[in-house]
Amino acid sequence: MPDLIEPIFRALIVVIAVVALCRLNGLRSFSKMSSFDFALTVATGSLVASTVQNVSQGIGIGLVSILAIFAVQFAIARLRQSFKWAQRLTDNEPLLLVKNGQILHDHLKAARVTEDDLVAKLREANAFSLNEVAAVVLETTGDISVMHSANSDRGLESYILKGVRTSV
Repeated sequence: MPDLIEPIFRALIVVIAVVALCRLNGLRSFSKMSSFDFALTVATGSLVASTVQNVSQGIGIGLVSILAIFAVQFAIARLRQSFKWAQRLTDNEPLLLVKNGQILHDHLKAARVTEDDLVAKLREANAFSLNEVAAVVLETTGDISVMHSANSDRGLESYILKGVRTSV
């Protein structure tokens, strides 16, 4: 029974530490804003699991490792806010997949998105006709956004496509 108590104790401490670090670091801590954020989320999860399970290693090493991941994320987030090059280095660029009801097949190919994937996302977004789709964007997170032209009398504003790559 004592062998079971230590992992429970370690889990409690690690979870409290991660929650505290998330509160300090802000909402972006586990967001899926970019591939960089995703990688840090996976690394944090791995460190949490190994810190809880590996009772032969001191808990302090695990906590310091988790703290280091949060510190790196904080530093990179500050760099991204201050320098465009840092944002380009860490983030994927959104890519236009459909424009004014026309599927951009070269863009699908470049993004390694199949037409079946696209059609599934169109159905998920309640698109009834491809002609009513103003744009489809593969976002930096890997999500696919569908903008319906039937939702607006004015059409799609260029601001909505700000930063979206329109050619491959």
